[in-house]
Amino acid sequence: MATIVVAHGAWSSAWAWQKMRPLLRAAGHEVFTPSYTGLGERAHLANPAIDLDTHIADVLGVLQFEDLRDVVLIGHSYGGMVATGVADRSEGRVTKLIYLDAFVPKDGQSLFQLVGPETEAKMRAGAAAGDGWRVPSNPMPSDTPADYVAWAATRRLTQPMKCFEQPLRLSGRAMPKRSYIYCTRVAPGDVFRQFADRAKAEGWPFAELDASHNPHITCPEALRDTLAELMK
Repeated sequence: MATIVVAHGAWSSAWAWQKMRPLLRAAGHEVFTPSYTGLGERAHLANPAIDLDTHIADVLGVLQFEDLRDVVLIGHSYGGMVATGVADRSEGRVTKLIYLDAFVPKDGQSLFQLVGPETEAKMRAGAAAGDGWRVPSNPMPSDTPADYVAWAATRRLTQPMKCFEQPLRLSGRAMPKRSYIYCTRVAPGDVFRQFADRAKAEGWPFAELDASHNPHITCPEALRDTLAELMK
């Protein structure tokens, strides 16, 4: 059975994986879903200096202090930025990296570069309408159950701008085995298609889910089964 660590998406935290944790543990896996600094139960630590490196350090800290090895690291959405940095800096603790409808940055790329100038401008405008350093969350996909949207509304928080601005710096060390899960009920703009295409072109294990961007919320059983195949 696997030791699974999740790098969650933007504006989110550990609570978003509440449906998946019991499913994965029932299958015999050990599961860690750390929350990033400034989000979820760590919202009291929010400050303008938090950046991508902060969130990479959050997840690395779990690997190091729990002494986790042979880890399956799942990066969802923005968590693909985090997970890529964690895998690069984990000194061999991560053996499989699964991107779940996630960004797959190369050295020197920031999330703002990957989403394109139009989306970047919208995110910056959202921050400017508030305190200038925190980006408001995107709406949840339209197929998200209404009761869950209402429950999550007070839990999805703004996120520091620097998380999206900071380029990821990679060491050049070999990455662990990488896989990609692409969610086919795409949002306008379909920003994740570029990474699905890259995964297929580079011959990574690849799966598609008939789901919107948050399958850990909308179809957790299907995601569990897909993960099981990729973790073999």
